[in-house]
Amino acid sequence: MYALAHAVAVVGVRGQVVAVEAHVGRGLPALLLTGLPGASVQDARERVRPAVENAGFEWPLRRVTVNLSPADLRKEGPGFDLPIAVAVLAATGQVNGDRLTRYALSGELSLRGALLPTPGILAVAAAAARGGLAGVVVPEANAAEAGLVEGIGVIGLPSLSRAVEFLRGSWSPRALPAPVEPEPAAPAVDFAEVRGQGQARRALEIAAAGGHNVLLVGPPGAGKTMLARRLPTILPAMSREEALEVTLLHSVAGLLGPGRSLVPSRPFRAPHHSTSASGLLGGGSTLIRPGEVSLASRGVLFLDEVNEFRRDVLEGLRQPLEDGRVVIVRAAGAVEFPARFTLVAAANPCPCGFDGDPRRQCRCLPHRLVLYRQRLSGPLLDRIDIRLRVPRLSRTELLGSESGERSAAIRERVEAARERQRARLGAPRCNADMSGAEARRTAMLSSDGERMLGRAVERYGLTGRGFDRALKVARTIADLDAAIRIEAPHLAEALAFRGQNELPGETGVA
Repeated sequence: MYALAHAVAVVGVRGQVVAVEAHVGRGLPALLLTGLPGASVQDARERVRPAVENAGFEWPLRRVTVNLSPADLRKEGPGFDLPIAVAVLAATGQVNGDRLTRYALSGELSLRGALLPTPGILAVAAAAARGGLAGVVVPEANAAEAGLVEGIGVIGLPSLSRAVEFLRGSWSPRALPAPVEPEPAAPAVDFAEVRGQGQARRALEIAAAGGHNVLLVGPPGAGKTMLARRLPTILPAMSREEALEVTLLHSVAGLLGPGRSLVPSRPFRAPHHSTSASGLLGGGSTLIRPGEVSLASRGVLFLDEVNEFRRDVLEGLRQPLEDGRVVIVRAAGAVEFPARFTLVAAANPCPCGFDGDPRRQCRCLPHRLVLYRQRLSGPLLDRIDIRLRVPRLSRTELLGSESGERSAAIRERVEAARERQRARLGAPRCNADMSGAEARRTAMLSSDGERMLGRAVERYGLTGRGFDRALKVARTIADLDAAIRIEAPHLAEALAFRGQNELPGETGVA
């Protein structure tokens, strides 16, 4: 007795349709899984039989072999419970009808036969649509998530018994309501709450307008974290494509939550400095999950106390900062995740935090200062467009009652600058996404700006990457001013942000 069902294996953020073949034949009662099942799929052997029996169906007291094809693709995750159970029921004649081969099935089963929320359902639905299947059968809690994929039917069910009734044609689920895309929640913080720090506010506005990375250096209590947490409030709203990418990443990571559909707001991720390389970049011994750099994609990654992160962890940021993606290589193959985020790094000037402070003396030993500063390598700093000092607030600023400019007003300027970039680049991209050749081609330097840039190259020894990134920041400043050409003042401000505020003990603007 033989039957065929369809499942989806999720590798990274992309799914691939898998044929689930079940054969019930002679031999001692056992359930054998073949086709490179991972540890979580092997566990299904202990879940599927109790689920089938508790749902009111019979488990064959014979030798059951389930093959997952293609056999060279590693299968991981609990989503194979439902297709394995249904394939076995079909092989024993308890499920029939042509619906079985027209739908992809995915879902974790409880021992009572209930369908539990399962991560990665959005990738499952997208793979089923690409594979030409009519629809997907998923846990009821994941139906809204699967409904984000256009052109495919979604059957959200509470249990294995309902799934069998649907596949038999004896029960029809109610039509799912049209997915309602939630509006972004009103931000709980605002730039109006920030006292003083005019230069830092200007730097974050430029970063938001062009997608540039920022390094904030200042003593404890200067407001670095407060500034970083308000950056998402001035970023433009996500497009649907960006929101789907963010939702897909959160779904694969198991962070979407039951009943949720689209993620409406740009993510803000702030991992602790004890985070491992796999936690920051993604990975895992068997099931590879996205890390913080991918969960922050299309949003902000905030690394507070960046000098306290392990150096090997920080060096892993080079590829995502340069390419907007992270590639994780394992023996079984390579997995790629999107990682196009805006980095905001915050650091104290020294371990005690008071190097250069006019009011408090630094008591750090010289060798500790050297080790502290070496955590950020030159190549990593070269990928950070804007570096500035955040000074201690003055008495007037602390005691003053005048509020700063609201986030909504800053966001209007940022959105106008982004619109100019979209018109110039011909795509929904920002200046930081441009290649070096593209930045030089679209720079439109004035004669004064060209002369200033030439002098900066000679004086500061800009690297090729530093040259291009300074040009991109200047282009963003010009966009905020609605200027067609990059003038000398735009370039001077960009070079100042890149060169005059490096970490203590470093020189140059490269």
